[in-house]
Amino acid sequence: MEGYNKSSHAAYRCEYHFVWVPKYRYHVLIKQIKPRLKEILEELCNWLDITILEGAICSDHVHMYLSVPPKYSPSHTMKILKGKSAERLRKEFPELGKRYWGMHLWARGYFVSTVGINSEVIREYVKNQEDEQIREEQRRLWKDDG
Repeated sequence: MEGYNKSSHAAYRCEYHFVWVPKYRYHVLIKQIKPRLKEILEELCNWLDITILEGAICSDHVHMYLSVPPKYSPSHTMKILKGKSAERLRKEFPELGKRYWGMHLWARGYFVSTVGINSEVIREYVKNQEDEQIREEQRRLWKDDG
């Protein structure tokens, strides 16, 4: 199964496009913060066994195209990536505290969309499974008779 990942109990292809923004959409993802955020996100994804397929950090938002193991929901993925990255960035860049009082660097919400095979391909595959099973049973019957 080309293009699919495997774990001990599943073969999967769970790909998501995530977008999230700093609180108040301030342009703070610049200078030393941008490359450090990239490193932090790469470390977190490696830790969670998430594959980064593509990513972009703009001054006021982050795009990530990720392959996520099925054991993690999109909301859990965002909780870890946003929470841990905010924690580390606040610790390493005290100047962020001047813009963001309290514990929040990221805005509350995020955008997520699934990426992958379109619904028509899936519908056709599922629809043809019954026909395929009938053909397989007929092949077995012919083989047993011979």
